[in-house]
Amino acid sequence: MKKQNVSDAVIRRLPRYYRYLDDLHMKGIVRISSSTLGEKMGITASQIRQDLSCFGEFGQQGYGYNVEELRAEIGHILGVDERHRIIVVGAGNLGRALMQNFHFKDAGFLLEAAFDVSPALVGSQIAGVPVLDMSELERFVPAHRPDVAVLTVPQSAAQPTADRLIDLGVRGFWNFTNVELTSGISSVRFEDVHFADSLLTLSYRITVR
Repeated sequence: MKKQNVSDAVIRRLPRYYRYLDDLHMKGIVRISSSTLGEKMGITASQIRQDLSCFGEFGQQGYGYNVEELRAEIGHILGVDERHRIIVVGAGNLGRALMQNFHFKDAGFLLEAAFDVSPALVGSQIAGVPVLDMSELERFVPAHRPDVAVLTVPQSAAQPTADRLIDLGVRGFWNFTNVELTSGISSVRFEDVHFADSLLTLSYRITVR
């Protein structure tokens, strides 16, 4: 499987491929051509073939792609079968909403715990997941070794909390704090989610006629 020098644009299209293929698989569709898949996704067939060629050879000329097999291959590339461990840091409104409504298991993540400073939340459970006090991080993280932390803490606490978790060994952050986080450690990865960016993109598209 080739993975060298894969562009960020290709990586960001992979989840879309996986999502579309998962939908096709659920509908019982066995095979699909790159042109048909491209039409559904608004991507050219050549772009799909070029993207997939970064990771190996998929499909057969004149046959197309086996939906189930390609879905499984892309899922493997994305690490869906790795069963990554994940924690939520900040169990307020946004953190609670994610825990109750986002299907972490479908993305290959095992949600193990949430952390907060509120006495009203600590000791409770959200969607069956325990909410622990922030003071428990130093005990919990080395023992359970989560791969990713979902950050939904206030902006003022974002970087200090990330630094604290990095010192404990966390290397992946799904960051909802609206703060651009940084680290001097090259192996640490941040995936920043900015709701305003998405809404402003929509604003542009409905404004430009």
